[in-house]
Formats: sequence, C-alpha cells, structure tokens
Amino acid sequence: MVCAVITPEQAVDAVHERFGRHTGYRALHAKGLLLKGTFAATSEAAALTRAAHMQGAPVPVTVRFSNGSGDPGEPDYKPDVRGMATKFYLPDGSRTDIVAQTVPRFPTRTPDGFVEFVRAMKPGISQAWKLPYFLARHPEALPGLRGAAAALKPPASYATRRYYAIHAFRWIDAGGGARHVRYRWVPEGGEQNIPGDEAKQRGADYLQNEIGERLGRGPVRFDLEVQVVRQGDPVDDPTSPWRDDGQTVKGGTLELTEFETGRETGGDVLVFDPTRVTDGIELTDDPILRFRSPAYSVSIERRSGISRPQ
Repeated sequence: MVCAVITPEQAVDAVHERFGRHTGYRALHAKGLLLKGTFAATSEAAALTRAAHMQGAPVPVTVRFSNGSGDPGEPDYKPDVRGMATKFYLPDGSRTDIVAQTVPRFPTRTPDGFVEFVRAMKPGISQAWKLPYFLARHPEALPGLRGAAAALKPPASYATRRYYAIHAFRWIDAGGGARHVRYRWVPEGGEQNIPGDEAKQRGADYLQNEIGERLGRGPVRFDLEVQVVRQGDPVDDPTSPWRDDGQTVKGGTLELTEFETGRETGGDVLVFDPTRVTDGIELTDDPILRFRSPAYSVSIERRSGISRPQ
C-alpha cells in the first residue's frame, strides 16, 4: 500500500480552493438529489459473495444523483462528472454503500496526485502550464482523460448514464472462495446524451426537474453489472480500465420509485462511503479507496459539525 503524504485536511482544502467553500454542502458533488427504492440481487451475485444484500431478497436503498462540482450553484448543463451513490439497508440494521461516477477511471493512483490534478484543472491562465506539468508527472492520467470526454457531456437524464464504482473489491462466497470484482450501474433504457446547447435551453436545473417527471411515468431502473477481475490485472489501481474480455454477470436490479424526503433535513447528514462494506466484501490496498473515508470525515465535520454520521 502506498501511503499518502498529503493529509485529508489538505485534500479538502485543495478542493475548496478550486470550487470555493459553500457552508452546509459537500466539498465535491455539492448539488444533488435523493431517491429511494429497492435492490434485488441475482443468483449469480449470491454465488460470488455471501454479502447480505446480494442474496436475492429485496433490500431498501437510498440513492443520491449528483454533479461532480463542489459548487452547488453550478448549472446542470455544464460538462461535468455525474455521480450515483447508493446506500443499502441490510436486514441486521447495518448499511453498505456503492459510490459510482460516470467517468470509468480515476485520474491518479494516489491522493497526492489527485490534489495535483485538482489544482492543475483550476480555470485560469495558469492551467496552460499546470496541466501539462501534471501530465508529465502523472502519465497514467492521460488515457483516462482522453476517454473521459464522452462521460462529461450533458446527459439527457441522471437515469441515462452508466456509473462506474472505479475501485475493485474482494468478494467472498459462502464457501470461503474469493475473487476480485468491479461493478457499474447500467441504465435500463440505455445511455443518452444531449447537445450542450439543448442542455442549456433546458435550464440550470434540468436534471433535477427531469428526474421528477421521469418518476411520474414509472420507476427508474438500473442493472448492477459485476466484472470478475482477470488473474494478473491490477486490483489496487483506480486508473486501470475495465477490460472487455472478462467475465461479467448481472448482479441485480435497482428500482427507484420516489424522492427521498426524510433524509438530509433538519440537520440530518447522510454519508455515502465506498469503504463501508459488509461481511462478504473486503477492501483492497488501493490508496485512493483507503483515503476516501478520512477525507470524507473532514468534509463532513466542516459542513455539519458531526464526526461520523450514517
């Protein structure tokens, strides 16, 4: 495991330098909305892990769709990473999370590199030299940035994009067998983007408005695709791509039916953390994955004064 030199506090500071500090909002993915529904796993998923939410019985979920920016006032039509964070409520009262985004690869292998990336991408004259300098120091970021263009285009809906969980996890089955997997959410109706000028015409909050209209017509559904990592492929490098020649199974179906109005009101703080796993799922030594929870804790305390809510 590569240890980060930068601290969680410094990482959050760098994000605030890039987007500004907005009291009461997340440092990143500041603008979003909450939905609720259920998830039902397949028998294929149950064969790969003994995790409680993967055994087939429907479990309740809370999902947050969001824009990647740390500015809650940024309009929906701006090119941006979109996020889909899912919290599963398990039968024993515990919870586990999947945090996913539309860009399929993380730009760097380490937290220090990510902070460099955030600073290099800050708009202004300095970007002309900071970004090339960053890429010279982190050549592993270039393939991912080249492939990210499509993922940053305005979507027709939060419900018409794929969302990648980025990190690999170790799944353990009922017999103790183990394998590493990665997962992504695939929209029931397929992917659909719209031109930038059309997105702008729809308005600054068109994604927020559209999802309400869509729910009025029926549930929003995603399939969870689970890819078993091939022997020899890296499991602790979030810059590594999904391979098209690996074993992929349908892990389950997510069905969202209405807005979640009971959370994040009256001082309630909801946190989605990919390191919040349950029996049957284990973390890798991915430095980015391991850094996320302490960085979230700093951000949470700054926006709410609470050290570790659920």
